[in-house]
Amino acid sequence: MDRVLVVDKPSGMTSHDVVERVRRASGVRRVGHAGTLDPSATGVLVVLVGKATRLAEFLLDADKEYQGHMVLGVATDTQDADGRVVLRRGIEEVTEAKIREVFKTFEGAIEQIPPMVSAVKHGGTPLYVLARKGIVVDRLPRRVVVRRLSLVGYEPPTVEFQVVCSKGTYVRTLAHDIGEALGCGAHLGGLRRTRVGRYTIGEAVSLEEVERAGRGVDRLGYSMFEALDDWPALHVTPAERDTVTTGGVLEVEPGRLPETGQDLVRITDDGRQLIAVGRAMERGESAGGGYRIRPVRVFG
Repeated sequence: MDRVLVVDKPSGMTSHDVVERVRRASGVRRVGHAGTLDPSATGVLVVLVGKATRLAEFLLDADKEYQGHMVLGVATDTQDADGRVVLRRGIEEVTEAKIREVFKTFEGAIEQIPPMVSAVKHGGTPLYVLARKGIVVDRLPRRVVVRRLSLVGYEPPTVEFQVVCSKGTYVRTLAHDIGEALGCGAHLGGLRRTRVGRYTIGEAVSLEEVERAGRGVDRLGYSMFEALDDWPALHVTPAERDTVTTGGVLEVEPGRLPETGQDLVRITDDGRQLIAVGRAMERGESAGGGYRIRPVRVFG
């Protein structure tokens, strides 16, 4: 049972809690996820079952899309609504025009200092463990990319927004930093993840649906081959399959691989099963064109 599930995570649960419930419901021991959501956040959590856990490295890099709201004039020590209030300021001078102006300065490549309540490690210890002990340590800034940051609505003190960002972006830190830029402070009031890469909230299933499916969870979500259907597919012969599954490199003539600009390739022999993920290296004209396909992950 090897599946990629798109689960609508409820509020109040950790991503690990969701993984544990899927593990119990499906009876499959190997279950993981492709990108943590904070306990208070809801929305798309990509859950990987069985061999699909080995796809995590290919899914973690995907952009994320969120809908959320921040509360101006109040900053907390966790940068969200669960934390202790550490600052209160007036918001009389904050206008919708000023918010839009500040939003523009946060689009593109920016640097964030990870919050203390996060899974980032300091000397091998997750920051949230130190935070629970009241220990605050210096953290190095990390570069992330905000693809798009849109103002949806402003009803003081609440700012509704939508953001598309790279992996590793802390949206609560984004809210905190925007509050600092506005001069009034802010915290993240609520967050819903609506997309991870190609997976959207519209196709997500509830945790209850997964549990009702139980050991028939393979009827939900995607097969490993379907899960990567935005990648080109290379259909191989039995002899080529043997080459790939033993780690050998394939020489592929021009025209067998669609021109997509994507260097990672799904390798299959029947159009349904993912045999391996390969990396396509273009051959020069002197070598007759086409590609060399080197397997980077073999599933058999």
